[in-house]
Amino acid sequence: MTTLEGELERRVSKYLVNVKGALDQIDAQEIEEGARGVIETTKRYLSDAEYYKSRDLVSSLATVAYCEGLLDALRLLGLVRFEWR
Repeated sequence: MTTLEGELERRVSKYLVNVKGALDQIDAQEIEEGARGVIETTKRYLSDAEYYKSRDLVSSLATVAYCEGLLDALRLLGLVRFEWR
């Protein structure tokens, strides 16, 4: 494994943990209907990121970063509450 591959794997693993932690916090909340669809989309992207982790680290990183963006948007709009770990 090259240094770049190791760094990609480290980042993907870290982001996966962060997104799962945020979703765990959100799942315990009352969520408006409009936000639910975005959360379900985020969960599908998270599943994709996990799938790609052992196949294509670049795709996995891009996909999990998209998850973070969706969650941050919901948080900035005040539709969900969570803290990044």
